[in-house]
Amino acid sequence: MDKDRIEAVLKETRSFEPPEAFRLRARVKSEEEYEAEYRRSIEDPEGYWGEIAGELEWFEPWQKVLEWNPPHAKWFTGGKTNVSYNALDRHLATWRRNKAAIVWEGEPGDTRTLTYHELHREVSRFANVLRRLGVKKGDRVTLYMPMIPEAAVAMLACARIGAVHSVVFGGFSASALAERIKDAGSEVLITADGGWRRGQVVPLKEAADEAVRETGIVKHVVVVRRTGQEVPMEPGRDHWYHELVEGVEGEAPPEPMDSEDPLFILYTSGSTGKPKGVLHTTGGYMTYTFHTARTVFDLKDDDTYWCTADVGWITGHSYIVYGPLLNGATVVMYEGAPNHPEPDRFWEIVDKHGVTVLYTAPTAIRAFMRWGEQWPMKHRLDSLRLLGTVGEPINPEAWLWYYRVIGKERCPIVDTWWQTETGGIMITTLPGAHRMKPGFAGKPFFGIAPEIVDGEGNPIREPDQGGYLVITKPWPSMLRTVWGDPERFVNQYWSQYPGKYFTGDGARRDAEGYYLILGRVDDVINISGHRLGTMEVESALVSHPAVAEAAVVARPDPIKGEAIVAFVTPVGDVEPSEALAEELKAHVVKVIGAIARPAEIRFAAALPKTRSGKIMRRLLRQIAAGQEEISGDISTLEDRSVVEQLKKGK
Repeated sequence: MDKDRIEAVLKETRSFEPPEAFRLRARVKSEEEYEAEYRRSIEDPEGYWGEIAGELEWFEPWQKVLEWNPPHAKWFTGGKTNVSYNALDRHLATWRRNKAAIVWEGEPGDTRTLTYHELHREVSRFANVLRRLGVKKGDRVTLYMPMIPEAAVAMLACARIGAVHSVVFGGFSASALAERIKDAGSEVLITADGGWRRGQVVPLKEAADEAVRETGIVKHVVVVRRTGQEVPMEPGRDHWYHELVEGVEGEAPPEPMDSEDPLFILYTSGSTGKPKGVLHTTGGYMTYTFHTARTVFDLKDDDTYWCTADVGWITGHSYIVYGPLLNGATVVMYEGAPNHPEPDRFWEIVDKHGVTVLYTAPTAIRAFMRWGEQWPMKHRLDSLRLLGTVGEPINPEAWLWYYRVIGKERCPIVDTWWQTETGGIMITTLPGAHRMKPGFAGKPFFGIAPEIVDGEGNPIREPDQGGYLVITKPWPSMLRTVWGDPERFVNQYWSQYPGKYFTGDGARRDAEGYYLILGRVDDVINISGHRLGTMEVESALVSHPAVAEAAVVARPDPIKGEAIVAFVTPVGDVEPSEALAEELKAHVVKVIGAIARPAEIRFAAALPKTRSGKIMRRLLRQIAAGQEEISGDISTLEDRSVVEQLKKGK
């Protein structure tokens, strides 16, 4: 076995064609059309991206589409534009002026709709408020908010005046918020009195106050009244949002932004204790999210599009706020949990608002499977025409459930691979052009040049061989640096394979050019010299009818080097037992082979996840190895009690 490669062991032969009626209306209608456009985007990237960017509005034209001095890229140099202007003002001179931009539903059931005209007015008012608070171009503003329209308003208002927003997910602790405020140097914090989650108030203002005390640098805290609960307000520092915007002018001139001016910082957890502030800039990010949103989601003017992510994650930035609004789409935003008050809340929202495009996470889909088909079956779901997944590789059984139960076998699924650092979708099927293969992300998006390499950086050309996924050419929405830490940017992403962006993921490519993501290379398991990716073993486990979710990690083994420990959440009423554990081990052997047999099965009511739904295998590795103390950054962990229960073996 070549130690520089990852063995590809899962065999998946099923595939599904998009319905002919969908294909005929799609933006990209065939494999041939995709191949021709892809070839053009790779052979002439400057011509290709210049053409896409030209569909948006620029205050001053760019002199050069791309300057590439690895690892530093500049896109549309010399060009001046504004993302907020393109997402709002550009539509006001068209029929979209009175089209719904955001359709919002709160967890208690309250709703609001903002047209493009109304959203423009709210953004302009708040942009003027920020200017009155002394916020200038280049200043950093931190947002710590529930999923309410004001979160999108605040992001767009920052972009309008050239301030750099840093959105911190509203479920993070006060210390995690303080760390991000300090790193960004934010003097203004935008928050709310609270938000709703599973019928309870999330006390955001309380955590914000604690973080502000810890940092000592915040001068202004703007508070949106959401729950109506009493919260302390410090005179001179704290301001009610509704009082600040009252009577303020609804027009605010957009700041002309250089294409390479910063747009936002977004923190992503690191394996060390310090989160990384990923920096994205204006023109390239705008162009790429505009193009990917309309092409991957096949957006039409009559679509009602719902991405179930939070604006605190890159998915919320790119595919709730910027990408869809740049396209003049109608976007659904939902504040709360998918199972409140009942496990059919998502399906109720789909029917209520006539959602046509639904974009959600594999972890949510596996939860829906665990809760049972009876919940979606209570609803028509006949408005849906396209489904998407995001966040981590989706195992084939979950993909098939989503396709059959939610999409009724008539909705194509786009399984998208991308990262906070990439800014936009990199690998996916295009819904009118490609056959879908459960578990496979798909093919590279236009302009994206992925490659699978071995440990020495040599390309692996033969099909179905696992290796390391790198990107060999620059793309418009790529991260520009790590905020305040340019060395970390170079070392983490560009030093492993000089001149190539190292994604940190393992992957394999089949004979038709479809990519299957094998999981983080940090999670690769080395069994007697065989290197296995986590995704394939987990997929084998989830294909057993008793299993709702699984995560596999390695623990040290004196004979094999490493042994597989599988953490398994059973479905519904299935009781964990030693007999079931042995049955699952045998099932993995049957699906993959003896090499992948777990040495240990640990049953768990829940797995440790980030608040965006990704399983934190790094923590499971420490638990499997018997570590008493959990090390590294755990600021993104959703529920710390899950870790304690797993450590106790409960």
